Amino acid sequence: MDNNSTVFGFIGTGNMGGALAQAARHTIDGSRILLANRSPEKALALARTLEARVSDNQEIAREADFIVLGVKPQLMEEVLAQISPVLALRRSPFLLVTMATGLTIARIRELAGRSYPVIRIMPNTPVSIGEGMVQYTCSENVADSDLQAFLEAFAWAGRFSSIPEFRMDAGSAVSACGPAFADIFLEAMADGGVACGLSREQAMELAAQMLLGTAKLALESGQHPAALKDAVCSPGGTTIQGVRRLEEAGFRGAVIDAVIASYERTLELSPTHP
Repeated sequence: MDNNSTVFGFIGTGNMGGALAQAARHTIDGSRILLANRSPEKALALARTLEARVSDNQEIAREADFIVLGVKPQLMEEVLAQISPVLALRRSPFLLVTMATGLTIARIRELAGRSYPVIRIMPNTPVSIGEGMVQYTCSENVADSDLQAFLEAFAWAGRFSSIPEFRMDAGSAVSACGPAFADIFLEAMADGGVACGLSREQAMELAAQMLLGTAKLALESGQHPAALKDAVCSPGGTTIQGVRRLEEAGFRGAVIDAVIASYERTLELSPTHP
């Protein structure tokens, strides 16, 4: 595909589909972005912001080189049934991009009616500000050049990590569900600050920047979190007493259990689950 003329079509412009469209707009012209949504008003509002084109599912199926399926898993069968006759008539190459939890590449192909090239991704909410974590895996017939074009188009979204498909549900429990867990911790840290006399605004700023900086330090230093924790805990000091209380409350085990519970629920929702 010619990177200068590649068209990206988004079927579904909700929170995640819309965020990815915004990410793509940072690298490609709005005229090459097509937007469709069950609620046309939502697609129109986003199109105005991105200077993109409002479209419909059939037009995207006919014209887009990358067809981004931003619909919920329970709606995927309906959407693919709607566009599969159009896809079957195409002569130009295209790729399907799916972000539906629990739906494998094989299942997407089954619903689409043919073994089309598929890129399966699992983004998270911070892609909306360019700080997301996006896992991806590809079907065997995705060309390296097309994968590279995809990664370049969405590079603004954040970090991308290739992962075997059979590990994607586990990765999703960490990076896609994780923001909710982190937000609970963030809110609790701010609550603690307020209890100690800080204003809500100041406590939230301190806690949020602390989390942001700590995560960045872990990524950029490559140090194990235990080593980073120990560097803050002076013998007989204040921090180690807080760590002791977290351990007494089962904090570490609760977080592990939250990830496992999310993973198990994903498996339960999968159409292939017995």
